[in-house]
Order: sequence, then C-alpha cells, then structure tokens
Amino acid sequence: MNDAVERAQSTVAAMAEWLRGGGPEHWVVETSGSTGRPKRVMLSREAVKASAAASARRVGASGQWLLTLPESYVAGANVIARSLLAGHEPVIAAAHRSFADAAAAMAAGPRFVSMVPTQLHRILESGGDDLAALAGFHTLLLGGGPIDPSLRARAEEAGVDVVATYGSAETCGGCVYDAMPLDGVGIAIGTDGRVRISGPTLFDGYQDDPEQTANALVDGWFLTSDAGTLDEDGRLRILGRVDDMVITGGVKVPAALVARRLREHPAVTAAEALGTPDEEWGQRLVAFVVGDIDASAARDWVAAEHPRSWAPREVVMLDEIPLLDNGKPDRQALLALAANNEAAR
Repeated sequence: MNDAVERAQSTVAAMAEWLRGGGPEHWVVETSGSTGRPKRVMLSREAVKASAAASARRVGASGQWLLTLPESYVAGANVIARSLLAGHEPVIAAAHRSFADAAAAMAAGPRFVSMVPTQLHRILESGGDDLAALAGFHTLLLGGGPIDPSLRARAEEAGVDVVATYGSAETCGGCVYDAMPLDGVGIAIGTDGRVRISGPTLFDGYQDDPEQTANALVDGWFLTSDAGTLDEDGRLRILGRVDDMVITGGVKVPAALVARRLREHPAVTAAEALGTPDEEWGQRLVAFVVGDIDASAARDWVAAEHPRSWAPREVVMLDEIPLLDNGKPDRQALLALAANNEAAR
C-alpha cells in the first residue's frame, strides 16, 4: 500500500469521526495556492452537511463516491463526506490499478465521482474500459477550472452525465451547478463585478488569519476573486478571476476568455493566458499553448472571435500545462515560464 492510499484511508476515518461530532470544531482544508500562499479554510459540520444535502437534491440521488482527488483539498474532502453521509465508505481510486478496477469495487446503486477537466480529458483519450466505467456513474461533478464545451460534449456523447460545478474551499466546494446556485445559496454581483456568495455552505473563516477573514466575509457574503455576470434567469457566467483582467496598452482584456478561445482551436489541446508586467504596455498578455499551432495563427484565431487587441502579445508553446496537485493550472509556474522566456529573448 502506498503513502497516498494510507493518507486517504486515514482521512476517511478522521472524517467519519468528525461527522459524528468528534474531533475539532472545524474541518480545515487548504486553498489551491495557485496565486500564492495557500489559506487554511475552516468549515463547520453544518456547512459540510448542508453542501452534501443540497448537492444530492440537485442531482436527484445519493450513494457511494469514488475518490480521485487529493483529500487535503475541498473537492476530495467533499467526496469523502458525501459518501459517508450516504452510508458508504468512498472507494479510493489510487488503491486500484485503473479507474475501471476502482469502479468495479464500488457497491451497487448510484455511483458518483468528482473530477477536474484534465482527468476527464485523459479518460476520454484513453477510452476503453475506463470510459465505459465512467459512463456507468450516476453523475460526474466536473469543476476546478474552466470547462470547454467541446470536452463536455465529447463526454456526453460517450454517455457520461456531466454536471459543471463552480465554487471554492470557502463555499465548501461547488455551490453552483450548471450555472444555477444550489438551494439556499445566494449569488450577487458587486458594483466591482465581483461574484458574491451567501448561504449555509460558507466557511467560518481562515485559520489564524482574522484580517483575511474580515476582507473575505462581509455582511454574510463571501467576496470571491472572480468576475461574473447573472442573466435574467439567474444563471451565473464566470468571466475569470478579477486579477485576470489584463490591462495592456489601456485596453482591458479578460485573459480567461482568451484562453477559452484558444482551447476551441482544433489543433490546441490545452491553453492558459496570464498578464505579466511590461515596461511599454503596462501588462503583456501571454498565452501558454499545448498543440500544433504557431504564434501568428494563435493570435489570428483569437482575433477572429474577439477584438484584435485581445490577441496575446506572446505565445509560449509547451508540452503540457503545469498543474497543482488538485489539477488546477499552476499560475506561479506559468509566470516563471513567461519570465524565463522573456529573459531568453
């Protein structure tokens, strides 16, 4: 048995005791740390249970879960809690040779799994038994980053029931499913365009950091780091992180939408975009691309859908996008790559 499996088993046992009322007052998870130092988020039992109940109501069932994500992050902790609350220990994927083998070890009845887009992409690419097993799950919750429509369409064509989720550690994970908030969750857009969230799934604060807590929790609302809009039906659209708005030459460019456009190119398998300091332009929009496309074609592709000013000033070709343990893009590593690329020119 490897260390990862032992850690997961230990967490399952600790979570079971905590849900029964034992152990510390809060379950503490770390934020991804994709933009710097991770924060330690304190979740109450009530928030964890409210999140599990609201999720089950939305998807229409509860049952056993397969753990494919790190248990130290909120998505993994939620998988464990939701499985235990449904009366099943989660099956730990790392304890099995393949996804299909792990799925075969699960109990009869509705089965659930939570993944990030990279994991789904790999199963779709591998196909075979793993994809057939995934199609047998009641629901796949897909979150942790932007979800390209083409990826979701491919999964659904293969018979996978995908639900796109949005949330964070501070909201006890996904609290918006397919752009609609779960029962009891409030969504508002501040005057600054920032998404605000309220409801029973909110965290109680950052451990040992009252100043950050006071900045994030205001009058019962969690002030996210994301910019978004609400349509007339209350559907949430995330435009990207507030700090992803790159101001280059006086033009505001939403880096997340540029990256999404690049990922729509048939020759591109992955892409991200970030702003980096630039003496002439203030900020320089840098795109990081995995695929068979040159810089000129990448810029033209963006400009065909968006204003020409949105086209990245620099394109860095990579074999793969660096990822954190939870599957999110490692923004610090990308910024370092951009700096190295600039220094080498």
